[in-house]
Amino acid sequence: GAKGKLMATRFARENSIPFLGVYLGFQIATIEIARNLLGMADANSTELDPECPSPVIDILPEQKSVKDMGASMRLGSQKVIVQEGSVAAQLYGATEIMERHRHRYEVNPEYIPALEGAGWKFTGRSEDGIKMEIGEMDGHPFFVASQFHPEFKSRPRKPSPLHLGLVRAAIAYKKEKVERHERL
Repeated sequence: GAKGKLMATRFARENSIPFLGVYLGFQIATIEIARNLLGMADANSTELDPECPSPVIDILPEQKSVKDMGASMRLGSQKVIVQEGSVAAQLYGATEIMERHRHRYEVNPEYIPALEGAGWKFTGRSEDGIKMEIGEMDGHPFFVASQFHPEFKSRPRKPSPLHLGLVRAAIAYKKEKVERHERL
């Protein structure tokens, strides 16, 4: 469940282990950072706890009045504006990308300044700048998460830049661990 995901995410963040969160993983990373770096023990998603006192993840405003949930998500290819110099911009080789979405929840805008102040930088945003699309942890070798689904466009001969970045970061992590062990 969510508790195990939060624990694994925290372990990766605190131990500089490469991490890629996709969709729910992006939301879990945001909750974990709010809880453990901002001290908001009650931070959660309204999807997981509709009555949570600190909803760092909340339903999209345009979804709040929707009663029939069938096909009412934010769906399809959407433009994402990527911050120049970010890990994501380096991986994609671009500051404007198109990625596919399938979700109803987002980072609650009320918490963005505090989350970024804790080092959780939102380096990808919707074209209008309102929806957070990519998060990166400051000072971590590879702690990246996306609200969108990069796997939807990934192909065997052209993998998603985020997934390729994770694999490369994992190889570098393993190599560094082996070299450090050999020096001991």
